[in-house]
Amino acid sequence: TKVELKDRAPDKTKTAAAKNVAKAPAKENKKPLEFKLHSGDRAMKRAMFNYSVATNYYITKLQKKQEERLQKMIEEEEIRVLRKEMVPKAQLMPFFDRPFLPQRSSRPLTMPKEPSFGNVNSTCWTCVFNNQHYLYHFHHAHA
Repeated sequence: TKVELKDRAPDKTKTAAAKNVAKAPAKENKKPLEFKLHSGDRAMKRAMFNYSVATNYYITKLQKKQEERLQKMIEEEEIRVLRKEMVPKAQLMPFFDRPFLPQRSSRPLTMPKEPSFGNVNSTCWTCVFNNQHYLYHFHHAHA
């Protein structure tokens, strides 16, 4: 069975030889075409981009420092002007040659009064503590 299958299968070498009856002419040796890779150009562009980013960063950093320095100078100048315009609020020196002699007031003295809590019933103490109208409860207690 295996032998029969081998006999039936076409021989590859025989078919290849039959096809190559008319052989193609031999290829000429050609010089390879010169080609240029763009990786060098891209590397140069990237280096230029990195340089421009670094210079922009440096310039902005210098501008921020300059602005901060200017702001500080302005604030210091404002403080200097405010200090110059300030009016000192010191107390006057006392006159030691004329000592202070206090005078008696002309207002009448306050007369003390005794508190009048009144006689409140024992049943009305809750009303007094609840802070309701005192007069009502006072009359209610004496009525």
